[in-house]
Amino acid sequence: MPFHALGLAPALAQAAAELGFITPTPIQEAAVPAVLSGGDVLATAQTGSGKTAAYVLPLLQRLMVGTGHTPRRVRALVLVPTRELAAQVGEVVRSLSQHLPGKTKTAVVFGGVSINPQMLALRGGADVVVATPGRLLDLVEHNALKLASVELLVLDEADRLLDLGFAEELARVLALLPAVRQNLFFSATFPNAVQELANTLLREPQRIDAPSVDVKEAVVVQQAYLVDTTRRTQLLRQLIKTQGWQRVLVFVATQYLAERVASKLHQGDLYATSFHGGLSQGARKQALDEFKEKRWDVVVTTDLAARGIDISQLPVVVNYDLPRSAVDYVHRIGRTGRAGANGLAVSFVTPATEAHWRLIEKRQGLSLPLAVVPGLEPLEVAPVSEAGGGVKGKRPSKKDKLRAAAQNSNNDSQEP
Repeated sequence: MPFHALGLAPALAQAAAELGFITPTPIQEAAVPAVLSGGDVLATAQTGSGKTAAYVLPLLQRLMVGTGHTPRRVRALVLVPTRELAAQVGEVVRSLSQHLPGKTKTAVVFGGVSINPQMLALRGGADVVVATPGRLLDLVEHNALKLASVELLVLDEADRLLDLGFAEELARVLALLPAVRQNLFFSATFPNAVQELANTLLREPQRIDAPSVDVKEAVVVQQAYLVDTTRRTQLLRQLIKTQGWQRVLVFVATQYLAERVASKLHQGDLYATSFHGGLSQGARKQALDEFKEKRWDVVVTTDLAARGIDISQLPVVVNYDLPRSAVDYVHRIGRTGRAGANGLAVSFVTPATEAHWRLIEKRQGLSLPLAVVPGLEPLEVAPVSEAGGGVKGKRPSKKDKLRAAAQNSNNDSQEP
Protein backbone atom coordinates (compact mmCIF):
# COMPACT_ATOMS: atom_id res chain seq x y z
CA MET A 1 0.00 0.00 0.00
CA PRO A 2 1.51 3.40 -0.96
CA PHE A 3 1.44 6.35 1.44
CA HIS A 4 -1.06 8.33 -0.64
CA ALA A 5 -3.57 5.51 -0.13
CA LEU A 6 -3.61 6.36 3.60
CA GLY A 7 -5.26 9.70 2.86
CA LEU A 8 -2.09 11.80 2.83
CA ALA A 9 -1.77 14.79 0.54
CA PRO A 10 0.47 14.22 -2.52
CA ALA A 11 3.06 16.68 -1.16
CA LEU A 12 3.42 14.67 2.06
CA ALA A 13 3.49 11.33 0.26
CA GLN A 14 6.28 12.74 -1.92
CA ALA A 15 8.15 14.07 1.12
CA ALA A 16 7.95 10.61 2.69
CA ALA A 17 9.28 9.00 -0.48
CA GLU A 18 12.22 11.42 -0.57
CA LEU A 19 13.16 10.29 2.93
CA GLY A 20 13.10 6.66 1.89
CA PHE A 21 9.62 5.76 3.18
CA ILE A 22 8.36 3.61 0.31
CA THR A 23 5.81 1.32 1.93
CA PRO A 24 4.04 2.14 5.22
CA THR A 25 4.99 0.04 8.23
CA PRO A 26 2.15 -1.58 10.21
CA ILE A 27 2.01 1.28 12.73
CA GLN A 28 2.01 3.89 9.96
CA GLU A 29 -0.70 2.05 8.03
CA ALA A 30 -2.93 1.94 11.11
CA ALA A 31 -2.11 5.27 12.74
CA VAL A 32 -2.11 7.72 9.82
CA PRO A 33 -5.83 7.31 8.97
CA ALA A 34 -6.71 7.23 12.69
CA VAL A 35 -4.95 10.54 13.36
CA LEU A 36 -6.42 12.12 10.24
CA SER A 37 -9.90 11.22 11.50
CA GLY A 38 -9.42 13.72 14.32
CA GLY A 39 -10.00 11.46 17.34
CA ASP A 40 -7.71 10.52 20.20
CA VAL A 41 -5.27 7.65 19.59
CA LEU A 42 -3.48 5.26 21.94
CA ALA A 43 -0.88 3.38 19.92
CA THR A 44 1.58 0.67 20.88
CA ALA A 45 4.38 -0.18 18.47
CA GLN A 46 7.78 -1.74 18.94
CA THR A 47 10.88 0.44 18.79
CA GLY A 48 12.27 0.94 15.31
CA SER A 49 8.84 0.46 13.71
CA GLY A 50 8.47 3.98 12.31
CA LYS A 51 6.11 5.35 14.94
CA THR A 52 7.54 8.89 14.75
CA ALA A 53 6.55 9.24 11.10
CA ALA A 54 3.24 7.56 11.97
CA TYR A 55 2.14 10.66 13.87
CA VAL A 56 4.27 13.35 12.19
CA LEU A 57 2.83 12.77 8.70
CA PRO A 58 -0.84 13.22 9.66
CA LEU A 59 0.12 15.98 12.11
CA LEU A 60 1.64 17.99 9.26
CA GLN A 61 -1.39 17.40 7.09
CA ARG A 62 -3.63 18.71 9.85
CA LEU A 63 -1.48 21.85 9.99
CA MET A 64 -1.14 22.46 6.24
CA VAL A 65 -4.12 24.81 6.35
CA GLY A 66 -3.36 28.06 8.14
CA THR A 67 0.42 27.83 8.55
CA GLY A 68 2.82 30.49 7.38
CA HIS A 69 1.25 33.45 9.21
CA THR A 70 3.26 35.68 11.56
CA PRO A 71 3.15 35.75 14.50
CA ARG A 72 2.59 32.03 14.55
CA ARG A 73 0.66 30.21 17.26
CA VAL A 74 1.60 26.80 18.59
CA ARG A 75 -0.90 24.40 17.05
CA ALA A 76 0.88 21.09 17.67
CA LEU A 77 2.85 20.13 20.78
CA VAL A 78 5.00 16.99 20.93
CA LEU A 79 6.25 16.05 24.40
CA VAL A 80 9.16 13.64 24.81
CA PRO A 81 11.16 12.48 27.86
CA THR A 82 14.74 13.11 26.64
CA ARG A 83 16.79 15.68 24.77
CA GLU A 84 17.98 13.10 22.26
CA LEU A 85 14.46 12.06 21.34
CA ALA A 86 13.44 15.72 21.04
CA ALA A 87 16.24 16.30 18.55
CA GLN A 88 15.33 13.19 16.54
CA VAL A 89 11.63 14.02 16.38
CA GLY A 90 12.42 17.60 15.41
CA GLU A 91 14.62 16.37 12.59
CA VAL A 92 11.80 14.17 11.25
CA VAL A 93 9.29 17.03 11.41
CA ARG A 94 11.62 19.42 9.61
CA SER A 95 12.60 16.88 6.97
CA LEU A 96 9.01 15.98 6.13
CA SER A 97 7.82 19.60 6.12
CA GLN A 98 10.61 21.36 4.24
CA HIS A 99 8.95 21.07 0.82
CA LEU A 100 5.39 21.71 1.97
CA PRO A 101 3.49 24.87 1.08
CA GLY A 102 3.11 27.33 3.94
CA LYS A 103 6.57 26.70 5.44
CA THR A 104 5.77 25.06 8.76
CA LYS A 105 8.01 26.41 11.52
CA THR A 106 9.22 23.88 14.08
CA ALA A 107 10.91 24.66 17.40
CA VAL A 108 12.81 22.00 19.36
CA VAL A 109 13.39 22.87 23.02
CA PHE A 110 14.95 20.93 25.89
CA GLY A 111 16.94 21.46 29.06
CA GLY A 112 20.64 21.08 29.67
CA VAL A 113 21.50 24.01 27.40
CA SER A 114 21.04 27.77 27.60
CA ILE A 115 17.44 28.90 27.35
CA ASN A 116 18.30 32.15 25.55
CA PRO A 117 18.84 30.74 22.01
CA GLN A 118 15.57 28.83 22.35
CA MET A 119 13.74 31.98 23.35
CA LEU A 120 15.20 33.77 20.33
CA ALA A 121 14.15 30.90 18.06
CA LEU A 122 10.58 31.28 19.33
CA ARG A 123 10.33 34.92 18.36
CA GLY A 124 7.52 35.18 15.86
CA GLY A 125 6.04 31.97 17.25
CA ALA A 126 6.08 28.40 15.93
CA ASP A 127 3.58 26.00 14.41
CA VAL A 128 5.05 22.85 15.99
CA VAL A 129 6.94 22.64 19.28
CA VAL A 130 8.85 19.50 20.23
CA ALA A 131 9.82 19.71 23.89
CA THR A 132 10.78 18.05 27.12
CA PRO A 133 8.25 19.06 29.81
CA GLY A 134 10.60 20.92 32.15
CA ARG A 135 12.06 23.24 29.53
CA LEU A 136 8.62 23.83 28.02
CA LEU A 137 7.36 25.09 31.39
CA ASP A 138 10.46 27.29 31.75
CA LEU A 139 9.71 28.92 28.39
CA VAL A 140 6.08 29.47 29.33
CA GLU A 141 7.18 31.17 32.55
CA HIS A 142 9.48 33.42 30.49
CA ASN A 143 6.51 34.31 28.24
CA ALA A 144 8.42 32.89 25.26
CA LEU A 145 5.40 30.93 24.10
CA LYS A 146 1.75 30.28 24.89
CA LEU A 147 -0.12 26.99 24.66
CA ALA A 148 -3.70 28.23 24.48
CA SER A 149 -3.96 27.47 20.74
CA VAL A 150 -2.69 23.88 20.78
CA GLU A 151 -4.96 21.71 18.64
CA LEU A 152 -2.96 18.49 18.81
CA LEU A 153 -0.96 17.03 21.69
CA VAL A 154 1.44 14.12 21.16
CA LEU A 155 3.10 12.15 23.94
CA ASP A 156 5.97 10.15 22.44
CA GLU A 157 7.23 7.43 24.81
CA ALA A 158 3.96 8.12 26.59
CA ASP A 159 4.46 5.51 29.30
CA ARG A 160 7.62 7.30 30.45
CA LEU A 161 5.89 10.69 30.47
CA LEU A 162 2.98 9.30 32.47
CA ASP A 163 5.08 7.72 35.18
CA LEU A 164 6.06 9.35 38.47
CA GLY A 165 9.15 11.01 37.05
CA PHE A 166 7.16 13.32 34.79
CA ALA A 167 3.61 13.21 36.14
CA GLU A 168 3.77 16.49 38.05
CA GLU A 169 5.28 18.45 35.15
CA LEU A 170 2.82 16.88 32.72
CA ALA A 171 -0.09 17.90 34.95
CA ARG A 172 1.15 21.51 34.83
CA VAL A 173 1.40 21.38 31.03
CA LEU A 174 -2.09 19.93 30.69
CA ALA A 175 -3.47 22.77 32.76
CA LEU A 176 -2.13 25.23 30.16
CA LEU A 177 -3.71 23.50 27.16
CA PRO A 178 -7.19 24.08 25.75
CA ALA A 179 -9.69 21.46 26.84
CA VAL A 180 -10.75 20.70 23.28
CA ARG A 181 -7.81 19.13 21.45
CA GLN A 182 -6.71 15.89 19.82
CA ASN A 183 -4.47 13.65 21.96
CA LEU A 184 -2.04 11.10 20.53
CA PHE A 185 -0.20 8.73 22.87
CA PHE A 186 2.53 6.58 21.30
CA SER A 187 4.87 4.13 23.05
CA ALA A 188 6.49 0.73 22.73
CA THR A 189 4.97 -0.38 26.04
CA PHE A 190 1.95 0.53 28.15
CA PRO A 191 2.03 -1.16 31.58
CA ASN A 192 -1.41 -1.65 33.13
CA ALA A 193 -1.03 1.15 35.67
CA VAL A 194 0.06 3.61 32.99
CA GLN A 195 -2.70 2.51 30.65
CA GLU A 196 -5.28 3.15 33.37
CA LEU A 197 -3.88 6.65 33.81
CA ALA A 198 -3.93 7.24 30.04
CA ASN A 199 -7.61 6.34 30.02
CA THR A 200 -8.32 9.35 32.24
CA LEU A 201 -6.63 11.69 29.77
CA LEU A 202 -8.09 10.39 26.49
CA ARG A 203 -11.60 10.66 25.10
CA GLU A 204 -12.80 7.40 23.53
CA PRO A 205 -9.41 6.76 21.93
CA GLN A 206 -8.86 4.50 18.97
CA ARG A 207 -6.50 1.80 20.23
CA ILE A 208 -3.78 0.55 17.92
CA ASP A 209 -1.55 -2.37 18.75
CA ALA A 210 0.76 -2.64 15.76
CA PRO A 211 2.11 -6.14 15.11
CA SER A 212 5.80 -6.71 15.63
CA VAL A 213 8.16 -7.06 12.71
CA ASP A 214 8.06 -10.58 11.30
CA VAL A 215 10.72 -12.73 12.94
CA LYS A 216 11.87 -13.70 9.44
CA GLU A 217 12.74 -10.06 8.86
CA ALA A 218 14.37 -9.30 12.20
CA VAL A 219 15.74 -11.57 14.90
CA VAL A 220 17.02 -10.39 18.27
CA VAL A 221 18.86 -13.27 19.89
CA GLN A 222 18.73 -13.03 23.68
CA GLN A 223 21.38 -14.54 25.96
CA ALA A 224 22.16 -14.46 29.68
CA TYR A 225 25.40 -15.08 31.58
CA LEU A 226 25.76 -15.88 35.28
CA VAL A 227 28.75 -13.96 36.67
CA ASP A 228 29.99 -12.43 39.90
CA THR A 229 29.37 -8.71 40.33
CA THR A 230 33.09 -7.94 40.51
CA ARG A 231 33.92 -9.83 37.31
CA ARG A 232 31.37 -8.36 34.93
CA THR A 233 33.85 -5.98 33.29
CA GLN A 234 36.25 -8.85 32.74
CA LEU A 235 33.46 -10.91 31.16
CA LEU A 236 32.37 -7.99 28.98
CA ARG A 237 35.90 -7.40 27.71
CA GLN A 238 36.36 -11.11 27.01
CA LEU A 239 33.07 -11.44 25.10
CA ILE A 240 33.78 -8.37 22.98
CA LYS A 241 37.14 -9.74 21.93
CA THR A 242 36.29 -13.43 21.54
CA GLN A 243 32.93 -12.87 19.86
CA GLY A 244 34.23 -10.16 17.56
CA TRP A 245 31.56 -7.61 18.49
CA GLN A 246 32.11 -4.45 16.44
CA ARG A 247 29.81 -2.00 18.23
CA VAL A 248 28.28 -2.53 21.66
CA LEU A 249 25.83 -0.45 23.71
CA VAL A 250 26.26 -1.33 27.40
CA PHE A 251 23.60 -0.42 29.98
CA VAL A 252 24.57 0.24 33.59
CA ALA A 253 22.62 1.50 36.58
CA THR A 254 24.42 4.76 37.42
CA GLN A 255 26.38 7.61 35.84
CA TYR A 256 29.35 6.76 38.06
CA LEU A 257 29.39 3.18 36.82
CA ALA A 258 29.12 4.35 33.20
CA GLU A 259 32.30 6.38 33.65
CA ARG A 260 34.09 3.61 35.55
CA VAL A 261 33.26 0.77 33.13
CA ALA A 262 34.10 2.89 30.09
CA SER A 263 37.45 3.79 31.67
CA LYS A 264 38.25 0.14 32.48
CA LEU A 265 37.42 -0.95 28.92
CA HIS A 266 39.51 1.87 27.48
CA GLN A 267 42.43 0.72 29.59
CA GLY A 268 41.90 -2.71 28.04
CA ASP A 269 42.54 -1.41 24.51
CA LEU A 270 38.90 -0.91 23.56
CA TYR A 271 37.63 2.40 22.20
CA ALA A 272 34.99 3.00 24.87
CA THR A 273 33.24 6.12 26.13
CA SER A 274 30.35 7.01 28.42
CA PHE A 275 26.95 8.52 27.66
CA HIS A 276 24.68 9.74 30.45
CA GLY A 277 22.68 12.65 31.79
CA GLY A 278 25.60 14.09 33.74
CA LEU A 279 27.38 15.08 30.54
CA SER A 280 26.81 18.40 28.81
CA GLN A 281 24.47 18.42 25.84
CA GLY A 282 27.44 18.98 23.53
CA ALA A 283 29.33 16.01 24.96
CA ARG A 284 26.26 13.78 24.72
CA LYS A 285 25.65 14.75 21.10
CA GLN A 286 29.29 14.23 20.19
CA ALA A 287 29.45 10.78 21.81
CA LEU A 288 26.24 9.67 20.11
CA ASP A 289 27.22 11.03 16.70
CA GLU A 290 30.64 9.39 16.89
CA PHE A 291 29.10 6.07 17.93
CA LYS A 292 26.76 6.20 14.94
CA GLU A 293 29.78 6.92 12.75
CA LYS A 294 31.43 3.76 14.18
CA ARG A 295 34.26 5.71 15.80
CA TRP A 296 33.65 4.01 19.19
CA ASP A 297 33.62 0.27 19.84
CA VAL A 298 31.65 0.58 23.08
CA VAL A 299 29.35 3.17 24.59
CA VAL A 300 28.48 2.64 28.26
CA THR A 301 25.21 4.31 29.15
CA THR A 302 22.40 4.60 31.66
CA ASP A 303 18.72 4.18 30.76
CA LEU A 304 19.02 7.59 29.10
CA ALA A 305 19.79 5.68 25.89
CA ALA A 306 17.03 3.10 26.36
CA ARG A 307 14.38 5.19 24.60
CA GLY A 308 14.07 7.24 21.46
CA ILE A 309 17.64 6.79 20.24
CA ASP A 310 17.94 5.28 16.77
CA ILE A 311 21.32 3.76 15.96
CA SER A 312 21.04 1.94 12.67
CA GLN A 313 22.44 -1.58 12.51
CA LEU A 314 23.57 -1.67 16.13
CA PRO A 315 24.59 -5.33 16.51
CA VAL A 316 24.84 -5.84 20.29
CA VAL A 317 23.21 -4.54 23.47
CA VAL A 318 24.50 -5.65 26.88
CA ASN A 319 22.66 -5.35 30.20
CA TYR A 320 25.70 -5.00 32.47
CA ASP A 321 23.21 -4.13 35.20
CA LEU A 322 19.74 -5.62 34.83
CA PRO A 323 16.95 -3.13 34.13
CA ARG A 324 14.57 -2.25 36.93
CA SER A 325 11.56 -3.77 35.17
CA ALA A 326 10.48 -5.95 32.27
CA VAL A 327 9.25 -2.80 30.53
CA ASP A 328 12.72 -1.24 30.71
CA TYR A 329 14.14 -4.52 29.38
CA VAL A 330 11.97 -4.19 26.27
CA HIS A 331 13.15 -0.65 25.63
CA ARG A 332 16.81 -1.49 26.18
CA ILE A 333 16.98 -4.46 23.83
CA GLY A 334 14.90 -2.47 21.34
CA ARG A 335 18.05 -0.50 20.50
CA THR A 336 19.20 -3.50 18.44
CA GLY A 337 17.31 -5.43 15.78
CA ARG A 338 15.82 -2.23 14.35
CA ALA A 339 14.30 -1.73 10.89
CA GLY A 340 14.48 -5.42 10.03
CA ALA A 341 18.13 -5.92 11.04
CA ASN A 342 19.26 -8.76 13.29
CA GLY A 343 20.66 -8.12 16.75
CA LEU A 344 21.98 -9.65 19.96
CA ALA A 345 20.88 -8.75 23.50
CA VAL A 346 23.05 -10.08 26.35
CA SER A 347 22.25 -9.82 30.06
CA PHE A 348 24.66 -10.28 32.96
CA VAL A 349 22.99 -11.98 35.92
CA THR A 350 24.74 -12.03 39.28
CA PRO A 351 23.79 -14.36 42.15
CA ALA A 352 22.25 -11.33 43.89
CA THR A 353 20.08 -10.43 40.86
CA GLU A 354 19.08 -13.91 39.75
CA ALA A 355 15.63 -13.69 41.37
CA HIS A 356 15.03 -10.36 39.63
CA TRP A 357 16.11 -11.90 36.32
CA ARG A 358 13.63 -14.73 36.76
CA LEU A 359 10.88 -12.15 37.21
CA ILE A 360 11.89 -10.39 33.99
CA GLU A 361 11.94 -13.76 32.24
CA LYS A 362 8.47 -14.59 33.49
CA ARG A 363 6.96 -11.29 32.41
CA GLN A 364 8.64 -11.47 29.01
CA GLY A 365 7.75 -15.11 28.43
CA LEU A 366 11.42 -16.08 28.27
CA SER A 367 13.32 -19.11 29.41
CA LEU A 368 17.02 -18.56 28.80
CA PRO A 369 19.79 -20.82 30.10
CA LEU A 370 22.31 -19.02 32.28
CA ALA A 371 25.64 -19.54 30.54
CA VAL A 372 28.88 -19.63 32.52
CA VAL A 373 32.23 -18.80 30.92
CA PRO A 374 35.06 -21.15 31.95
CA GLY A 375 37.40 -19.37 34.33
CA LEU A 376 34.67 -16.92 35.36
CA GLU A 377 32.46 -19.29 37.35
CA PRO A 378 30.52 -17.33 39.99
CA LEU A 379 31.63 -17.66 43.61
CA GLU A 380 29.27 -15.16 45.21
CA VAL A 381 26.27 -16.28 47.28
CA ALA A 382 22.89 -14.66 46.82
CA PRO A 383 21.89 -12.56 49.87
CA VAL A 384 18.84 -13.52 51.88
CA SER A 385 16.00 -11.22 50.83
CA GLU A 386 14.00 -9.41 53.45
CA ALA A 387 10.32 -8.75 53.00
CA GLY A 388 9.21 -5.20 53.36
CA GLY A 389 7.12 -2.44 51.88
CA GLY A 390 5.58 0.88 52.46
CA VAL A 391 2.10 2.09 53.13
CA LYS A 392 0.63 4.67 50.82
CA GLY A 393 -0.25 7.82 52.72
CA LYS A 394 -3.28 10.06 52.39
CA ARG A 395 -1.51 12.86 50.56
CA PRO A 396 -2.28 12.90 46.82
CA SER A 397 0.38 11.28 44.69
CA LYS A 398 1.75 12.77 41.49
CA LYS A 399 -0.49 10.42 39.53
CA ASP A 400 -3.47 11.64 41.56
CA LYS A 401 -2.55 15.20 40.56
CA LEU A 402 -2.32 14.17 36.92
CA ARG A 403 -5.75 12.57 37.06
CA ALA A 404 -7.14 15.71 38.70
CA ALA A 405 -5.68 17.89 35.96
CA ALA A 406 -7.25 15.68 33.33
CA GLN A 407 -10.59 15.72 35.11
CA ASN A 408 -10.52 19.52 35.39
CA SER A 409 -9.73 19.74 31.68
CA ASN A 410 -12.67 17.49 30.86
CA ASN A 411 -14.96 19.54 33.13
CA ASP A 412 -13.85 22.76 31.42
CA SER A 413 -14.74 21.34 28.01
CA GLN A 414 -18.27 20.57 29.22
CA GLU A 415 -19.00 24.09 30.47
CA PRO A 416 -21.28 26.18 28.22
